[in-house]
Amino acid sequence: MKDAGIGRLLVASLHQAIADTLPMRLEFYENWLNPEGLRHGTIGLAPLAAVLSFLRAEGEPYRVITAQAGAYAAEWTLASQSPFARRLPSVLPFPLRVRAALREGRHLVSQTYSGSRAIARLRRGAGSIDLRGSLFCVVRERAPQPLCGYYEAAFTRVFGLYGVDASARVEQCRATGDSRCLLSVEVRGPRRDAPAARLGLGLSGGPS
Repeated sequence: MKDAGIGRLLVASLHQAIADTLPMRLEFYENWLNPEGLRHGTIGLAPLAAVLSFLRAEGEPYRVITAQAGAYAAEWTLASQSPFARRLPSVLPFPLRVRAALREGRHLVSQTYSGSRAIARLRRGAGSIDLRGSLFCVVRERAPQPLCGYYEAAFTRVFGLYGVDASARVEQCRATGDSRCLLSVEVRGPRRDAPAARLGLGLSGGPS
């Protein structure tokens, strides 16, 4: 996967989400997301494109699976950090916590595929995330619904893990005919519950 620029995090999170949502179909998808490829990092662009194409044909499960995979990616990204980094959200002032969450989300995007990146802008609790090079949105025919929900879920989950009450939402998607993939961001304030990063909640698992 390194040669193809595809991150292990993306492949592993999709595999787990398929297992959760379509367990009876997992064997079919493992024709491309095979365990050996997962272990050795040899799954490239063509197998991943095939998986995404078949998932889109599943209908509603595509949305569920990509959203769940995005949430897993956020949790596993934070779990892979050092203990100091995981405690950081609980001690940072809120404005810096928001910026740290955005920075972590941008890092997650670049880890999914070397050709992907995110440009984030935020001011007074509202902003946008411009996604460049989303693999989810490379389609031959225009899609009826946005396809970059993976990143919508990932950013929303990252905010939650950083103790930020915020959400990301897809506003534009290249797959539906828009000129770019764009998420809107709404930051409402600190979460009332303590950050999962400090408590160690929901951060198990991840690509091995």
